[in-house]
Amino acid sequence: MTAIADFTMKTVLLTVSLFLTSIMSGSAQNLLPALQEYCRGIEAEFNQISDERKENLQKIAAYVKAKADAGEIIRLTFVCTHNSRRSQLGQVWAKTAGMYYGIAPEKLETFSGGTEATACNERTIAALQRAGFQVSKAGEISPTNPIYALTFAEGQAPLQLFSKVYGDASNPQKDYAAVLVCSQADEACPMVRGASERIYHGYEDPKKSDGSPEESATYDATCRLIAREMFYVFALLKN
Repeated sequence: MTAIADFTMKTVLLTVSLFLTSIMSGSAQNLLPALQEYCRGIEAEFNQISDERKENLQKIAAYVKAKADAGEIIRLTFVCTHNSRRSQLGQVWAKTAGMYYGIAPEKLETFSGGTEATACNERTIAALQRAGFQVSKAGEISPTNPIYALTFAEGQAPLQLFSKVYGDASNPQKDYAAVLVCSQADEACPMVRGASERIYHGYEDPKKSDGSPEESATYDATCRLIAREMFYVFALLKN
């Protein structure tokens, strides 16, 4: 590495470090300590996102910015087939990223749903716990569909995670952006009832690893990937 390249790299790292320190002085301070630690390195991974995916993520950011500029509540509903894995992760990380970048919690509401209801997969919950969230059982919709209370920040009500169809009464019925995170849901929902914006942004299903030695690593990688991309969305607003 040349002296100029070495100096440039050190300057970039210092800039990122100072920026992270500055934003951590805001509402990110309220995030749980283990979760703060997990989040601190995410911005340095934005270069792992392809230009094609960044372009798509900018569509979500544009919707969020339009709502924020209008002083309206931002509502995002993440949709996949079973509302078991990817859509749950999208809901959680969008809310967390919004708070990290200073969006008032009452101004950002995130939801998830499926084209059918099953259960929030226990492997999804385990990956979120490893990322630093606190999760506990909070009841059940049915014996096979538990409700999980996920705590992400001090002084904030936990997110309630359970499987449901996207049109469930607990989700917004109008004036929201639907983010479809699997190809099956994208094909099954050419129009999403009540959504003012429909955006397809797919992820590979971590279910492929269930029961294998790679299970935990696959879920952790999917969790990190969705976290990284949701942070990118809200970082665009910050910048």
